[in-house]
Order: sequence, then structure tokens, then C-alpha cells
Amino acid sequence: MSLLKGIRGKWRVFGGLFSMRAAGVDFKDVFKETAVRFSSCLVSPRPRDGEEESSEDGQRVPRGSAELVNPRFVNRNPRNLERMSLAMKDRGWETVWPRRACWHRLCIEHSQHHVSAHVEHVPSGEVVVSASTQEWAVKRHLYSTRDVLASESVGRVLAQRCLESGVQHLHFRAVPWSYKTERMQKFRAALKEGGIILSEPRRIYK
Repeated sequence: MSLLKGIRGKWRVFGGLFSMRAAGVDFKDVFKETAVRFSSCLVSPRPRDGEEESSEDGQRVPRGSAELVNPRFVNRNPRNLERMSLAMKDRGWETVWPRRACWHRLCIEHSQHHVSAHVEHVPSGEVVVSASTQEWAVKRHLYSTRDVLASESVGRVLAQRCLESGVQHLHFRAVPWSYKTERMQKFRAALKEGGIILSEPRRIYK
């Protein structure tokens, strides 16, 4: 029934247009008087010649002038305070390792077959960025998914994804007995070459 009602409504519109055309009414004059521009991407009516356009804040702008920049700016970045070093850090307990007094913590895992690394947002516990040799885009260029070259490749991919996500400072503390291994050193070197700083700035308390 709803479909039939829609068809009837369309036929009524077309019938009205045909009757206006038969009566000798020009459609251009009608549309010009109503000042409506038919377009799928426009919502506001088109102003007439000589009139002024209205901006988003209600101000009258002369037609043909440059677009005004909205003086009101709303920052929708939920981690803006972290970028300015003003957000709080979870101190946790003194005996907890790894420490929780950071915003973004870098974790790396060497399994029996693959190398995986991810960046964790400590206050929320969410994984922001991750990279692994299990991904076909990384795996297809490697001879082995667990050697030194695999760790270096994961570091390069992770560094690029971090910069694209807006994360440049990371807190990274490796396990003491694996810190001096060649795989870990190559991983750290790849991150630094990619533009990642493996330390976070001190919080500003003012």
C-alpha cells in the first residue's frame, strides 16, 4: 500500500507540472521566484542576484567574497591533553612492572613462529596500533617470520603506522634479559629511524 501511495504522489506531481506547461507557464520563472537550486549536495536555497549569503554563525556575507573562517574551534581529539603533556598518568604501584606511569606503551612479543608488536593506550587499555608478521603484507616480503629481519620489518611498519595515527612518543621498557639481543636492538633502531621517540615527555603540572 505504501508503494502505491508513493506512485500516486509522483503521478500527481508530474500531472501538475504538465498542466502548468499546458497553461503556458515557464518553469524557469517559477524556479527563479522560489530561488531553489536542484542539487543533491546543496541544502540551503540559492540567493538571488544582489543578495547576501548567510554564514554558519548567522552573519551576513557579501556574495562573491571569500569564505570566512569560523572563529569558534572545537577540538574533537580525545587525547589532546596527552599531546600537550597535561593529561594525568596512572602511577600505579611501585612494585608493578612494567610501569603504568605512561600514556602509550609499546609491547613486543616473540613467539615460536611470529613477531608481533602493538601500542597500548594505558589509561583505557585499548590497542591503538599493531603490526605483526602474521599479516600477509609483511609476511610476503620475509624469508622467515621470526628472525632479526622480521623484527626490523615489524619495527618499520609500526613506526609508519604510529606516525599516521598521530603517536610519536612511546614508552618502551624491554625485558632485561632480552634487551641486548640482536632482534631487540634492530627493532629499536627501526623505530628510531622511522621517527619514533622511545620516551615520553614529563607531565606539566601547571
